[in-house]
Amino acid sequence: MATTSSSDSKPEEQPTDEGMEADRSMSRSDSGSGDDSLDSLSSRVHRCPLTPSLSPRKRTTSQSKTEPPLLRTNKRTIYTAGRPPWYNVTGTTFKEAFVIGLCGGSASGKTTVANKIIEALDVPWVVLLSMDSFYKVLNKEEQELAAKNEYNFDHPDAFDFELLVTVLRKLKKGKSIKVPVYDFTSHCRRKEWKTVYGANVVIFEGILAFANKELLKLLDMKVFVDTDSDIRLIRRLKRDISQRGRDISGIIKQYNKFVKPAFEQYIEPTVQVADIVVPRGGENFVALDLIVQHVHSQLEKREITVRSALASAHQGQPLPKTLSVMESTPQVRGMHTIIRNKETNRDEFIFYSKRLMRLLIEHALSFLPLKPVSVETPQGGIYDGKRLSGKRITGVSILRAGETMEQALMAVCKDIRLGKILIQTNHDTGEPELHYLRLPKDISEDYVILMDSTVSTGAAALMAVRVLLDHDVAEDKIFLLSLLMAEMGVHSVAYAFPKVRIITTAVDKEVNDQFHIIPGIGNFGDRYFGTDAPSDWCESDEGMDF
Repeated sequence: MATTSSSDSKPEEQPTDEGMEADRSMSRSDSGSGDDSLDSLSSRVHRCPLTPSLSPRKRTTSQSKTEPPLLRTNKRTIYTAGRPPWYNVTGTTFKEAFVIGLCGGSASGKTTVANKIIEALDVPWVVLLSMDSFYKVLNKEEQELAAKNEYNFDHPDAFDFELLVTVLRKLKKGKSIKVPVYDFTSHCRRKEWKTVYGANVVIFEGILAFANKELLKLLDMKVFVDTDSDIRLIRRLKRDISQRGRDISGIIKQYNKFVKPAFEQYIEPTVQVADIVVPRGGENFVALDLIVQHVHSQLEKREITVRSALASAHQGQPLPKTLSVMESTPQVRGMHTIIRNKETNRDEFIFYSKRLMRLLIEHALSFLPLKPVSVETPQGGIYDGKRLSGKRITGVSILRAGETMEQALMAVCKDIRLGKILIQTNHDTGEPELHYLRLPKDISEDYVILMDSTVSTGAAALMAVRVLLDHDVAEDKIFLLSLLMAEMGVHSVAYAFPKVRIITTAVDKEVNDQFHIIPGIGNFGDRYFGTDAPSDWCESDEGMDF
């Protein structure tokens, strides 16, 4: 079964469940099923070392050196850590996930080793992918054999290697992927598939992880878990009885007829291709420490910077054709005067911001493609009109300031689906980091209105667009909306994603040394919500810093 560094949450059922796997892949603790609201982001939590031999190491990805913040929702607690940029200033995926392959006999302790590595790595967004998810769908005859313990689940022919290679290749490239869920009791795939996205490190484990040439090409590090056969048999008995509802005689029969011969023929010989062999599995702390050291060194080599490059690029260039700025009518100019004025009280700031948001949304909808349609009027006449040329529209807000635009969007577009992306600045590196996302199901088929209150350098917008592209949203179906943008941010997005439509009410020319828009609007989120920015929150999430 495919899983991540946290425990399993409920499968993808609701329209807003596609982002759950990404949510889970950054989780440190899971206290229940997911919830769509973000209630608070409080201070820090302390986590103790997980093993006596694996001391905590310095973090080599661009996450904060302080302890990760505690993110609470109504039903779950998540210890978050941000995902640094995995793309360059052109928006192209630059940093592939580091893939560790874990091979070994059935019940050798591969999953235990994987979890130990995850705990010791202490890096965000680690995904554990199990080969068990990729058993083939059995026909009626094979189902009958499986029910009598006569089907060989340990033979290479039992696995869908073609699907496995496709999924792992996409995950390594940073794409969102769907993984089948296999039911070992009924020997079939469940209807729902799990969505996984956002891996810095992928740990792939399975009994035949090294048995396919195409799979081996995708593995950056190959680890063989070597455990005594008697211990493996005892573990298998406990697991199959307690978790899979099987009887002892059937387990022994299957072990002697299929499991043991398959290990000797297909699994044990692949130890020759392993980079490292781990005897005694999860208890071998020395071997695990060596693995963690190597992964950290590889992640250090893959670090990239985006924001500093954006700040120095595209200077003096004309504004792109994909930019649309609302006409600066006396009404629009007057509302800008009010919300830009530092003396404006909060009530007026909110009121006139909402008015501008509504106008902006209405203006943006005029760029959606329409098709001709004829309808019959109540009087029996025919009216030749227009209708959206597409399946539907989805709104995605960049938290938290972008969320203020959702109300205007819902007022204009009935029953619209909404998604959320949380991006913050890492104070040590200055880079944007992805902390949370929740996207509606099948968003790849939609026109997406991406919302943020202000855009400065464009670093957060760039990351948000990259997330949507990774979920297979077409670039020309993405509309970036913002109340105020800096020329730098416009150029950054347009250069990386020339098909994305950029729509705003105004464009300011300058950005100061702190990457604030000049003359600007101030910290939009603080002014709107009536808060003072906590020291651990960057101004990016308020639409200023990025």
